[in-house]
Amino acid sequence: MLIEGADVEAAAARIAGDVRATPLMASSPLLPDPCAGSAALLLKLESLQVTGSFKARGAMSKLRSLPPEQLRRGVTAASGGNHGVAVAYAAARAGVPATIFVPETVSPLKAEKIRRWGAELVVTGTVWDDTNRAALAFVEEHGVAYFHPFGDPAVVAGQGTIAREVLDADPAVTTFIVAIGGGGLISGIAVAAKAARPDIRIIGVEPVGAPTLHASRAAGAVVTLPEVTTVVPTMAAKRTVPGVFEIVERLVDDLVLVTDDDLRAAARLLWMELGLAVDLSGAAAIAALMAGHITMRPNERLCALICGAGRDVIE
Repeated sequence: MLIEGADVEAAAARIAGDVRATPLMASSPLLPDPCAGSAALLLKLESLQVTGSFKARGAMSKLRSLPPEQLRRGVTAASGGNHGVAVAYAAARAGVPATIFVPETVSPLKAEKIRRWGAELVVTGTVWDDTNRAALAFVEEHGVAYFHPFGDPAVVAGQGTIAREVLDADPAVTTFIVAIGGGGLISGIAVAAKAARPDIRIIGVEPVGAPTLHASRAAGAVVTLPEVTTVVPTMAAKRTVPGVFEIVERLVDDLVLVTDDDLRAAARLLWMELGLAVDLSGAAAIAALMAGHITMRPNERLCALICGAGRDVIE
């Protein structure tokens, strides 16, 4: 298995002081209210995390797991945006150079954030998988430390600290709804949450145009998507890694698909009703609820992860 509950605990100790404990906010009232009957909806606001997304947790967990001599030559990552900002931040904390590879579809705002943290930005490829090949070639040539966005145990354990934080704040939470790109976030959350409470429900949300885990689950093994059509670069991986797939198969209860229009509508709701500026991946959990893809149970207490900040729908 890629990680276990003890790895999340160790990650929490490593990143203390480098990341924020983000708010867990009751969503009511909302218009329209995506919850029905006696169910309650809480929002975990990782959009307020340092760098603007949960990715700071995984990047700092990876950085703090490496000896200083391994970091001296610098670090690199391939990213749809949020992971790149987080790795640039981690490198700045350590005082080492960072080179971040992003696809041509990267948000200009996220590209600007990467540069603001002092990293060199390289734009190449149309989807993450293409961009990642360029990053790996750079690692081979320069011997820098590589930060995989979803396939690295230290990164996945860092993301899992979100579940630990949520359950410390509200032990009555019954369900986590989590956006999926490559699957590192939902893997970390599933391991941490199920270690604390095996009865907790974990629901993953993917775009129709990049159903990476959904397709792999249907096939019973990791598959490579023939194409990615979503416009959301942070949710646009063609392929996951075996360790992530194993966790998802064992611990994730359901996977649902949303359209890019569903994501836009949810992001607009969060902005108009709550003043939350989120990127489209950050709206994925709400999109699944608004589209009616999640069947709610009586007295269920759902935690929707608002995983990233952005201005995608703000005019």
